[in-house]
Amino acid sequence: MPPPANARPSASVELRATALEQFASVGFAGTSLQQIADAAGYSKSSVLYHFASKEALLEEVLTPAIDRLEAILEVFLATAETVESRRRFVNDFIDFILEFRLELHTFINQSQSLRGIPVIDRAGVLIVRLSDTLCHGEASTEDRIRFGIALGGAAYTLVAGMTFLGQEIAPADEIRPALLVVVTELLAPVTVRTTPSRK
Repeated sequence: MPPPANARPSASVELRATALEQFASVGFAGTSLQQIADAAGYSKSSVLYHFASKEALLEEVLTPAIDRLEAILEVFLATAETVESRRRFVNDFIDFILEFRLELHTFINQSQSLRGIPVIDRAGVLIVRLSDTLCHGEASTEDRIRFGIALGGAAYTLVAGMTFLGQEIAPADEIRPALLVVVTELLAPVTVRTTPSRK
């Protein structure tokens, strides 16, 4: 039997969602546990009941995004690099950045000031690994720049709209196909290595 339409989500779910919104809009450093509690309609003691600290809350809200990106990378690494495997990766990456916009917003805009927090450091290691995978040792400087602009630019474009405009750059149903076209075009000249699994 489904819950009643007016049933409130669990406290931990609401607190995670509110914390993510606060971290993305106000910044991790500028957000207090009391602000999260107030915005979610709970007491500070309720927040502390579910999460031991603000850092633990950050870990909770960012880990699903990092896990998803790691899974996408593992799938890409497990197969030979072909035009088709690259196309699947681009599709998966675009779905990832669209689903985890607030998490990306938090990481891209605040990672330098949050170094030393395990979840941020894990994300940083994963980004370097992703870059090394896509831009192998033989990649030209031009190819490295293409990958950086294509993937990093796609992620940052969504973040920039939220940061500077306070809104999306376009309606949601227009963003995905536009990103797919632009990222695919940017990566088209980059040589595909037709090698066995790179794991």
